Amino acid sequence: MTNKKNDTPVDDGANPEVETTEAPVPAQGENEELAQLAEQLAAVQQDLLYARAETQNVRRRAEKEVADAHAYAATKFARDILSVADNLGRALAALSEEQRADESIKPLITGLEATERELLSVFERNGITRIAAIGLPLDPNQHQAMLEIPSDQTPGTIVQEMQAGYMLKDRLLRPAMVAVAKAG
Repeated sequence: MTNKKNDTPVDDGANPEVETTEAPVPAQGENEELAQLAEQLAAVQQDLLYARAETQNVRRRAEKEVADAHAYAATKFARDILSVADNLGRALAALSEEQRADESIKPLITGLEATERELLSVFERNGITRIAAIGLPLDPNQHQAMLEIPSDQTPGTIVQEMQAGYMLKDRLLRPAMVAVAKAG
């Protein structure tokens, strides 16, 4: 369009070179196809979220297993070495006062006692601790009752320890074998 007085174009908002067309209206079949594609996209996004979560869980489990393997790698060895500690303790307990007073074996006894102290020090440095037993109520998670003994203590109280129990950090290495007070 032009202005008749000076032949200058008038901008009426319409551009004669560009056709103004409305967005094509999709056919019914195209709407269904778009809806199916949207559903598939949502399903794939959900699957992706689940896969990411599962991957993160697997990574966390693997990290925990590695940490546990480092912390508890020596469990079998620790169980085996407990018998050495038991035998050393029995040897020292079997010595009578006369034998302890005998000057000829005093160096042997001193060596055995030093070895026991060093073994217990190694246990402590590696997180192996002895389970308390005598005078405590029976805890089936830490104690194994071997027999009942008539006693004036409360029934179920540990009155004798037959074999010491040990923990490795927060895990049971070996339960304490004990005798408990019998009811009535």
